[in-house]
Amino acid sequence: MKPPVYAPGQSGWIRDLGRTGLQVSAVCLGGGPLGSMPALFGRDVPTDEGVATVLAALDSPIRFVDTSNAYSEGESERRIGAALVEAGGVPEGVVIATKVDPAGRDYSADRVRASVAESRSRLGVETLPLVHLHDPESFDFAEMSAPGGPVEALVKLREDGEVGAIGLAGGRVQEIAKYLDLGVFDVLLVHNRWTLVDRSAGPLLEEAVRQGMGILNAAVYGGGILAFQAGGPTTYGYRPAPPETLQAVEAMRRVCSDFHTELGTAALQFSLRDPRIASTIVGMSRPGRVARTLDLASEPLPDALWPALEALVPPSHVWLDA
Repeated sequence: MKPPVYAPGQSGWIRDLGRTGLQVSAVCLGGGPLGSMPALFGRDVPTDEGVATVLAALDSPIRFVDTSNAYSEGESERRIGAALVEAGGVPEGVVIATKVDPAGRDYSADRVRASVAESRSRLGVETLPLVHLHDPESFDFAEMSAPGGPVEALVKLREDGEVGAIGLAGGRVQEIAKYLDLGVFDVLLVHNRWTLVDRSAGPLLEEAVRQGMGILNAAVYGGGILAFQAGGPTTYGYRPAPPETLQAVEAMRRVCSDFHTELGTAALQFSLRDPRIASTIVGMSRPGRVARTLDLASEPLPDALWPALEALVPPSHVWLDA
């Protein structure tokens, strides 16, 4: 069965997020760049531009906004909160998601509760509908999952109704798999590991489907390399790209050109056309990027493009977590 391309206005643009009861748009506004992180995203973002980007998304078919407590030391959340005030509150049907983050090396239960309280205050949202445990890979799994630890604290916040659904957001698949096996999370968010050139999150997606979880996919451009038809960075996932990955990217660019499209369009639609993925998170920091992303999401692509690209996927040993 041919996977559909979900474009604004088409059936399937709004999707169920697993068992959470939440519905999200196929494209999500990613709040990473909104607070200004030039070291990662290459440019400073003035406050008014960040707020205007959120307002542009709220005035578009995008019904989902993702951020995190630690993005630019809370500035992403503050700018989203300012936009929500200007919009008169969270518009009907819009889901605002955030993530709990450690303070330095403190990823305790108390820190989880404090992180949620900080996010609630910045965003101006009393009950957060979705909160992720963010990038726990750098901490000891036994301590993170122990009774009275941060995982249990996040579960308790859900049980007490202080947050809605809880998610698991991370990178390194071997570590994230341990948390997934706990069976307590409602949503899985992967980044950089399910793209045109990296399929290392495959087992995680399969397990999340088995558990009935919602699945979110972020960083589908691999940190930027897959966004450009020519030039762009030579890193993938914020580290130097292996030669095999660079060769695959160049070959995919040629294939896209042969099919009269661009690599960035294919990179986005690769995620959108996967029926397991409820929403694809795209970082945006300019109002014009909102409309451009929606255009890329709805561009018609020929069926023959996909097997041609699939034939160029690097071998598994060069993936980030192979």
